[in-house]
Amino acid sequence: MLAILVLLSIEFKSYFQPFLIMAIIPFAMIGAVFGHWVLGRPLELFSLLSLVGLCGIVVNDSIVLVDFINHRIKEGLPLNQALQEAGARRPRPVLLTYVTTIGGLLPLMFETSRQAQMLIPMAATIAFGLMVSTVLVLYMVPVFYSIYHDLFENLLGPSNQPEKELDNQWLANSSI
Repeated sequence: MLAILVLLSIEFKSYFQPFLIMAIIPFAMIGAVFGHWVLGRPLELFSLLSLVGLCGIVVNDSIVLVDFINHRIKEGLPLNQALQEAGARRPRPVLLTYVTTIGGLLPLMFETSRQAQMLIPMAATIAFGLMVSTVLVLYMVPVFYSIYHDLFENLLGPSNQPEKELDNQWLANSSI
C-alpha cells in the first residue's frame, strides 16, 4: 500500500489525492465479503490474495475520475462543473471495466468441475467487490473530491490567486 501511495503522490503531485483515490478500497472489500456470504463460501487464502487484484481495479477506476477532474480544473472550470462533467463523461470506461471483468468471471464462479473449485473464491472476491465498488466509485469519488477541495480551501485559504501574482507582489515590494 505504501508503494501505491508514493507512486500516486508523485503522479498527482499531491500528498492527499492518493488517499482520496484509495478511499474506495474498503467498500470493495465489503463487497467481496458480502459476495462470499451470498455464495455461502468461506474466505480462503485465494480470496485474500485476489483482494490485491480487486484493489488495483478499483484504484484504476478512481484514478480515471480524479485525473479527469484535475484536468478540467486546470483548464479553468469551476469545481462543480468539473465534477458534473466527470460524472457525465467518465462512467463509460468505469462501467466497461465492470462489465468485461464480471462477464469474464461469471462462468468461472458457477463452474462445478473439481479443478475450478480453487479459483471460485478468487472470482467471487473480484466480481462481488466490483459490483459494490463500481457504483460507489462513480458516486463517492466526486463527493470525496468535493470534500477534499472544500477542506483545503478552508484550511489554506482561497486558491484562486496564482503563485505568480504572489511572486510579483513580493518582487514589487522588495528593494532589489
